[in-house]
Amino acid sequence: MILPWHLYLMALLYIGAGINHFRKPGMYIKIIPPIFQNPKLINILSGAAEIILGILLTIPATTLFAAWGIIALLIAVFPANLYMFQNKKAGFGLPRWILFVRLPLQIVLIYWAYQYIF
Repeated sequence: MILPWHLYLMALLYIGAGINHFRKPGMYIKIIPPIFQNPKLINILSGAAEIILGILLTIPATTLFAAWGIIALLIAVFPANLYMFQNKKAGFGLPRWILFVRLPLQIVLIYWAYQYIF
């Protein structure tokens, strides 16, 4: 079975983002809210999850599982996006409007993953 090109695009984006967790961990650790303990472990787990789920998206037998996993991951990392918006230091000096736009972008990404469930 050949999967649609946009699913491969999604997979590539998650794999790339996951790899980036290991290339530039400080960037991701900085946006993890202080309420969470062991941000280094959280960074490793979320990066590994993005890579694994991205790969699983491209395997027809696991696409459904991977899509649900990505939805769960996007919900799990939402506090980091909210923290970036609320904390100037975590926001990397980006304009607040960009940080605000990132919040509903999560809904778009969830919807995109949801398309592969049916």
